Amino acid sequence: QVQLVESGGGLVQAGGSLRLSCAASGRTFSYYAMGWFRQAPGKEREFVAGASWGLGRMYADYADSVKGRFTISRDNAKNTVYLQMNSLKPEDTAVYYCAVGSTNYSGRDSSRYDYWGQGTQVTVSS
Repeated sequence: QVQLVESGGGLVQAGGSLRLSCAASGRTFSYYAMGWFRQAPGKEREFVAGASWGLGRMYADYADSVKGRFTISRDNAKNTVYLQMNSLKPEDTAVYYCAVGSTNYSGRDSSRYDYWGQGTQVTVSS
């Protein structure tokens, strides 16, 4: 019964920054895959960023649309995953969801994640 709660969303002007947090309760997700997805109005849910574990380190993966602007990180001691979003664009406007898998790798496929938050709204104005 893992629960994920997102926070940190809001309204920001283009070029601004936000940091999303996703706090987990019920069970720790140390060494589990984690990811961020988003869904804009009228569009399908899409992969944003993900992290996996291997060879003693974390490997991060980013969608091309956010590469160089967003950074995924995690604090296992706090059971929290973060998404730092810089240089925000209007097209980043969406509901952002955090997700955690039950293994060390889940990739970009949303079906491979086991636990999901309820989402937090990010709105970027022109």
